[in-house]
Parts: sequence; C-alpha cells; structure tokens
Amino acid sequence: MSTRHVLLGLLASGPRHGYDLKRRHDERFPQARPLAYAQVYTTLQRLVRDGLVEVEGTDSDGGPERTLYRVTADGSRQLLDWTREITPPAPHVTNEIFAKVVVSILVAEQGADPDTHLHEQRAAHMARMRELTALKTDPGADLTTVLSADYALAHLDADLRWMASTAARLATLTAEVTAT
Repeated sequence: MSTRHVLLGLLASGPRHGYDLKRRHDERFPQARPLAYAQVYTTLQRLVRDGLVEVEGTDSDGGPERTLYRVTADGSRQLLDWTREITPPAPHVTNEIFAKVVVSILVAEQGADPDTHLHEQRAAHMARMRELTALKTDPGADLTTVLSADYALAHLDADLRWMASTAARLATLTAEVTAT
C-alpha cells in the first residue's frame, strides 16, 4: 500500500494535521497495520518536498503547535493518476508458511514436523477468522470494518485451502525436497 497516496487521499477532503491523518488512516483501514506517527510525518515531509502537499498554517489550541497540511494541484493530479492505475498481480509470492513447510521437511531429523506445523497454522488461521467474523457481525460494525474483515477473511480462506492441499500432498513434497 502506498502510504503517500493514502495520505494524499485523506487530505483530499480538506486540510488536516498529521495527528488527524494517522487517526483517519487507522479508522479507514481497520485491518491494516496502524501507521506510526513517525511514518506519517516523514511521508508528509516528503510530500511537501515533492510539491504534492503544502503547509496551510500552524495552530496550537493551547497545546503543542500543530502543522496543517493541504494537497496541492500537483498532489491532486498525482492522486487521481494513482487511483486509475491497475495494480499488477504480484509476480512472486512470498509465503512464509510454505517456506516453513519446506524447511521443516529439510530439518525433520532435528525434530521439525511439517504436518504438525500445518495443523497448528490452520488452528491459528481459524482463530483469526473467528475474530474477524465477530468484528464484521457486531451490530455496531461500520461498512469499512465489514469490508476490511471480508478482505482479510478471503485471504485467510485461500491460505486454508492451500494448507489443505499441501497437507494432502505432503508425502510427495517430502520426497521431492529430500531427493536432492
């Protein structure tokens, strides 16, 4: 996810402080990793440097001084261009679960067990799916939370199907991995 474009998008409705941007990000993307304040301010500095955001002013409201940022015309154009780009499917998939299965096969003589790993990973996925289902079915859940949970559930479900397929083929995979 492009943090700079997400921040531009959050600024599109009007000037905001860095604190507000972090809070809005975490509200709008509830299943995403929360943004660190340092990442927000570092990204804002880069956006200002690149002419995509400018400082609207500062205020303090009796507390620490806060800077108000707004999107420039160049920032709005770049944001629209970004929203029109199709995200290409990743050419390579980094799958830590698959790596752990293969490495477990390689070090099985030292006590690793790929079958047990798949079962325990499945249990962890199922627990997370129950949490997400509870989140999305909560009567107070907003649509952002529901859609975000749906996205995460779809990915976890794909992982579960892959784990079932891998468990069914574990003997063949073990033979291939240990043959070389």
